[in-house]
Amino acid sequence: MRKSRFTVEQMIQILREGAGGSVRETVRRHGISEKTYYTWKAKYGNLGLTEAKRLKQLEEENARLKKLVASQALDVQLLKELLGKDS
Repeated sequence: MRKSRFTVEQMIQILREGAGGSVRETVRRHGISEKTYYTWKAKYGNLGLTEAKRLKQLEEENARLKKLVASQALDVQLLKELLGKDS
């Protein structure tokens, strides 16, 4: 997954600028597409900064936990294969 060049705080700031004026002018000034703007708006449009930071933390924790579960599933599968061959 590609890392964004904007932080969540910057995304919210850009959304606020777009809400106060022209979206086309805002996206041109920041070098993003309108599709990106509206994707951010769908995800972060009604969030405050603290809520957005918390969402980012939860997403990172969720990704870490998914990796942990995948690692444990792989370990279980390897152990089953080893026990199956020895029996």
